Amino acid sequence: MENMINRKHPLCTLAKEIDWGVFEEAFGAFYVEKVGRPGLPIRLMVGLHYLKYTYSESDESVVEGFVENPYWQYFCGYEYFQHEFPLEPTSLVKWRKRVGGEGMEKLLKETIEAAKRKKLVTEQEVKGVTVDTTVQEKAIAFPTDARLYYKMLQKLVKAAKEAGIELRQSYRRLSKKALARQGKYLHAKQMKRAKKETGKLKRYLGRVLREIERKCEQADEKVQQLLELAKRLYRQKRDDKGKVYSIHAPEVECIVKGKAHKRYEFGCKVAVVSSTRNNWVIGIEATPGNPYDGHTLEGSLEQVKRITGWQPKIAYCDRTYRGQGEEVNGTKIQITGKRKKSLSRWEWKWLKRRSAIEPIIGHLKSGNLLERNHLLGEEGDRINAILSGCGRNLRKLLRAFFLSIFIMVFFGREKRKNVLVPS
Repeated sequence: MENMINRKHPLCTLAKEIDWGVFEEAFGAFYVEKVGRPGLPIRLMVGLHYLKYTYSESDESVVEGFVENPYWQYFCGYEYFQHEFPLEPTSLVKWRKRVGGEGMEKLLKETIEAAKRKKLVTEQEVKGVTVDTTVQEKAIAFPTDARLYYKMLQKLVKAAKEAGIELRQSYRRLSKKALARQGKYLHAKQMKRAKKETGKLKRYLGRVLREIERKCEQADEKVQQLLELAKRLYRQKRDDKGKVYSIHAPEVECIVKGKAHKRYEFGCKVAVVSSTRNNWVIGIEATPGNPYDGHTLEGSLEQVKRITGWQPKIAYCDRTYRGQGEEVNGTKIQITGKRKKSLSRWEWKWLKRRSAIEPIIGHLKSGNLLERNHLLGEEGDRINAILSGCGRNLRKLLRAFFLSIFIMVFFGREKRKNVLVPS
């Protein structure tokens, strides 16, 4: 395939800079020889995930694009052009579950190692870091009581049918009509009538829930978990904590970040760490439980040391990180809002750079799939966050390789040999 493509293309250069043998050693334990169907190449799986989050694709579209794009095939380690799909999109789902969040952190680490080998990331780069948090929203519908009661009722009736439990009345048709009426009354601003239909849906759910509990003394684990979730939903009130906001993703939390355009966001909090000088993503972690921003700081700095091998000297944070002291594990903490006279000229300059992390978070959301997470469970939250950081770093690497080619073409190959300019 090298005769078909331009070997100076940034993707070809990036394919040579990544140490694919690291993944063979790390993920080889997940494969078994001479048992069942032969496993798919590790480089193919890692490469497709890199491409997916670099170009903001879905599992289906990245597999389809692989067949059409020779540069993607070369990046994934193929020597000859492939005319058929190498795998089903569901294979990517199974591989992510097998590797988990810890394995995905190795993918993020290798993007930094590739930048190190080209001297785009040095120890000086990691001396100063910027830390902030954002919300990674889950792919769920906006939660309303009526919709949650209806969906929970449908789930319970389906589980009862699979378990062989005969219900006196399933309320399937009645609940569907009540939900439709509730939506129409709400649209017409007839709040009392809408509230009455919501009350009907709650009563239907309670009747089905109690009947299944009576007839299902020794339920299997799956039905038991569904019953516990239904009880939580049925009993929860307006001002309760730990409420259920989604049936298929009960781990979702309601997070208020004080945004004017979006008061509530439903998902999980993500801590992001970037280098202050050139904005590399050197740490990104999903933190379930909606913790206080300051409580995520220690874990974020530990992750930076795991990924880069260097301990940051200074961390620049906003005011939501107050209360953590002046130092955390040898890293000095600088909080915004200080007077200019209390800092030196260079301290003031780098503290003003803290706001550069805001557009980085915006790029992670708009271009690297952090805005809406479709992966299942808390582990899916962590995997999606880490891979979005991989996509951001790979975009920076591709940009650097493109600029190096541009300089070599227009300013002479001899004078500007091996020059890389970071974006």
